[in-house]
Amino acid sequence: MVKVGFLVEGGCERIVLKSAAFQAYLAEKQIQQTGDVIDMDGKGNLTVSSKRMQSQVKTLRDLGAEWIVVLRDLDNAASFDTVKAEVYQADDIIACLAVQELEAWFVADSGTLSVLFGTSFYHDAPETIPRPAAFLHDQRVQYTQRGIRDKKGFATAMVNNGFSIERAAAHPNCPSARYFLTKLQTLASAN
Repeated sequence: MVKVGFLVEGGCERIVLKSAAFQAYLAEKQIQQTGDVIDMDGKGNLTVSSKRMQSQVKTLRDLGAEWIVVLRDLDNAASFDTVKAEVYQADDIIACLAVQELEAWFVADSGTLSVLFGTSFYHDAPETIPRPAAFLHDQRVQYTQRGIRDKKGFATAMVNNGFSIERAAAHPNCPSARYFLTKLQTLASAN
């Protein structure tokens, strides 16, 4: 069993990685989560120069993490390489990016959104939406006459209604979710 620590950009990512669905996925793949999922409170704290990042990496290593996976949003950056270069670098750190934002993974999970919106929902290309969180707000207003006041509250509602990264990764146009799971599977199979 491989030991993996997780550092994430924000609260929504933490909610998703702490979900029962993701924890079951880790167990199925023989991945032991080391420590808690650590919310770094913004992408600025995931950088090479961040003292907090250095401290949290050390904490996870001290707890026995063999690998540390960093999950952050791509946002509107010019390239994956540019963003990955900003993230703290080490041989045991893997940076994974949600395109454009983690909320694009929510858009990719048609089943859960259909439950939340009370109607059939499907978006053909979730990772092409420039601001997925704003898109979801607008869609929720359209279908339920309620917006999203709190992104973490919406992430919790997604998780509580069945969201899983596996379902997002199954969408034909959500490669960043698929990449994230593939990286974890690679770590598990290499052990």
